[in-house]
Amino acid sequence: MENKIKKVYIETLGCQMNKSDSERILAILSHFNYEETLEPKEADLLIVNTCSIRQLSEEKAYSRLGVWGKWKTQEGKKIKIALCGCLPQHTKENLMARFPYLDLAFGTQNIYELPDLINKEERVWAIRNSYVPEKDYGYIRKKDVNAWLPITEGCNNFCSYCIVPFTRGREHSRPFDTIIKEAKEIVAEGFKEITLLGQNVDSYGKDLEGKPTLAALLREIDKIEGKFRIRFVTSYPTDITDELIETVANSKKVSRYFHIPMQSGDTRVLKAMNRRYTREEYGDIVRRIREKIPEVIITSDFIVGFPSETEEEFERTLTAIDEFGINYSNIASYSPRPHTKAAKMVDEFIPEEEKDRRFQILNDKVKETSLKNHKSCVDKVFEVLIDSKKGDECKARTTCNKIVYFKSDKEIGDFANVKITSADTWHLKAEEV
Repeated sequence: MENKIKKVYIETLGCQMNKSDSERILAILSHFNYEETLEPKEADLLIVNTCSIRQLSEEKAYSRLGVWGKWKTQEGKKIKIALCGCLPQHTKENLMARFPYLDLAFGTQNIYELPDLINKEERVWAIRNSYVPEKDYGYIRKKDVNAWLPITEGCNNFCSYCIVPFTRGREHSRPFDTIIKEAKEIVAEGFKEITLLGQNVDSYGKDLEGKPTLAALLREIDKIEGKFRIRFVTSYPTDITDELIETVANSKKVSRYFHIPMQSGDTRVLKAMNRRYTREEYGDIVRRIREKIPEVIITSDFIVGFPSETEEEFERTLTAIDEFGINYSNIASYSPRPHTKAAKMVDEFIPEEEKDRRFQILNDKVKETSLKNHKSCVDKVFEVLIDSKKGDECKARTTCNKIVYFKSDKEIGDFANVKITSADTWHLKAEEV
């Protein structure tokens, strides 16, 4: 058996789930004589972990493969190049022809087959449409204050613009006891924040025997001894139950924070997007949360320029931000994705220049709202968690995920109480109290 230590470099593109997958890949490879390097030219194995939410993300992956391919073909480096994540999960094997130096492609649902795949001498295209059972290889997590903890993967909703069901598959929940075990390990390793991950995190447990809920999971993690925070992303509006709201309201460690993508403020557009709620129903969900948790922070996602969106319908997105008191929003211009229904609405595509105009208007609205919300924090006291530091200048976050800068002799991973002294669009400044 070869005992030589080999080096692996992973370029991770995309969401928190991709980051968590990369941590899992590193842990698997560590059992087979690989160790991580942060310098790609030192690596024996190069992996790009891809995202397919927008075309730009795919182009970044292709660019990275092109650079590595030159190292291999022109410089004669003896390296193995692999592509994984969402991109190979929905593309055809012609990627292997397009990139003749690509040795291995594997999808989101067969990561646990990696030990066998990397040992094959021939080029391998290994894509599954069902999940390979987990093996307890653990995770090699980035040393930080926050740890990602995936609890469910995939999506059953088939929003008309979204490729996730074709790249991550159907909803698949991890066992309740496995998650609790990993949460305890995360706390024991010294992390001060656990973020539970899922494409639709509140639908956790629907496919498991006994149908355990996200609320039950949060209550159990909340019992773990130690000072740390718990977050969960991303929520689908109509999957947010009264049980979940009550659990967040009554917990000691769960952040008073909900990320609830709305995507559009107009009911007709929501129907065209195949979202399972109206504008009014979304507003009712937000009001129920605020009634139980007055101090809650609610953030959202919006898409501008969805096919057939009129100017009036776009303006209803702007008014939704104010009407529902949304504190901050991620925004994106519509990008057609393969396999999706919206990609076939070619005759109703919005011109790029019009999408750009609407994007800028919405971006200005988000900045205006963020500044207004931040100004309301001035003179208030918050407990913050320090996540980085330069000299005595600390960068920290409140339990509601607001960024705060202040001076202190405390260290990364420490909690501190601060009083907000001034507000900017994207952050707060404070003094320790």
